[in-house]
Amino acid sequence: MKSITIQGTKRESVGKKSTKALRDAELVPCVVYGGAETLNFSAEERSFKGLVYTPEAHTVSIEVDGQTIAAILQDIQFHPLTDKILHADFYQMSDDKPVVMEVPVALTGRSKGVVAGGSLRQSFRKLKVKALPGNLPDEIVVDVTSLKIGGKLYVGDIKTENFSFMHPDNAVVVAVKMSRTAMKGGAGADDEDEEETTDAAVEGDAPAAEATSAE
Repeated sequence: MKSITIQGTKRESVGKKSTKALRDAELVPCVVYGGAETLNFSAEERSFKGLVYTPEAHTVSIEVDGQTIAAILQDIQFHPLTDKILHADFYQMSDDKPVVMEVPVALTGRSKGVVAGGSLRQSFRKLKVKALPGNLPDEIVVDVTSLKIGGKLYVGDIKTENFSFMHPDNAVVVAVKMSRTAMKGGAGADDEDEEETTDAAVEGDAPAAEATSAE
């Protein structure tokens, strides 16, 4: 997995006045958890560009006062009006301790349902996975070729290796819906009716698609 570097300066004071002064100077107050000690530091907002404003998943190499910490972004807060970054939380990685992070979903293939005139609907652009740092995937590749109109692909259908999903198995990742064009032509109507009847029983009791990790 790709890593970006964020250079920071250790914060001696973490009060409200100090925090406001940092933000006025276009610096982001940050904290790193998970190590022997919690580290408070600040970094330039522009250094987050390659971490936040990208569809890719990255680990982070934090450099503070000669110390380098391998971490992942755990949480980030934005100003509701200006979208400026207000605060960032990082979690320090250890080779023998699993971490949870969001990984992008990459669709491959052209589904049979789309060829027949259906519409592809992707419910998740990213999925939360849990793995040792060395086993974190760059992306989750999902082949949609076999999906017909009315077909759905669930989290439980995706093969995993050395990592697990933080979502229920019956969470729908991608589906092919009946489009108006296909409906007029009658393409795949029988397949959709059968699929929808089966899925209704499964999804009726389905927990929320997004699971909250507990580290």
